[in-house]
Amino acid sequence: MAARAVHMSHRLKGLYAITDDRRLGPDAQCGAALAALRGGARLIQYRDKGNDRARRLAEAGALAELCRAHQVPFIVNDDLRLAIAVQADGVHLGCQDPDIACARRQLPPESLIGVSCYADFDRARHAASAGADYIAFGSFYPSQTKPGAVRATPDLLARANRELHLPTVAIGGITPENGAALLQAGADMLAVISAVFAAPDIAAAARAFSICFKTAEEIPQ
Repeated sequence: MAARAVHMSHRLKGLYAITDDRRLGPDAQCGAALAALRGGARLIQYRDKGNDRARRLAEAGALAELCRAHQVPFIVNDDLRLAIAVQADGVHLGCQDPDIACARRQLPPESLIGVSCYADFDRARHAASAGADYIAFGSFYPSQTKPGAVRATPDLLARANRELHLPTVAIGGITPENGAALLQAGADMLAVISAVFAAPDIAAAARAFSICFKTAEEIPQ
């Protein structure tokens, strides 16, 4: 396997940028991801629900190479086979995906495995005990991507910090303005789709999140 990006879970902090399969065509994925990286994105996730296997393989492969060049983790959403095929740094699993043990058996030893926990703390506790590298809660705010998603509350982030000691990701309708409260509640990463990839200037949008993180770090706890 080719040399892998630095991607240990203790380094998971910052903007978690998720590609937008509704807005970005095949020729725009890498350019958009590059702009997000230049703006300070700390992780890129490839999310595409389409059925065109060849297209998805080409896109994910190109994004994996881009992220390796920038030493930023590259994660594939849902598709374990695709993550393996493009030598991604890991996979993000939802409720209908293979379990953590199954993914761990098939991935290289140092791969990242993230788990969507929605607003379910018991699911987060189970994911942590099963060996997840990070857990994600949401939707915290109304989301264009998943308008009917169950709503999570910031206390989940604080509780996860107290009890689970894993990096936590907040997702769902997050902007630099409303994301600050989630960082103060305990989120390590803010996962964003539209607020970055639907912006007219993707790099500037990503940079606004980077400033949000820097400001949060300067606030006394």
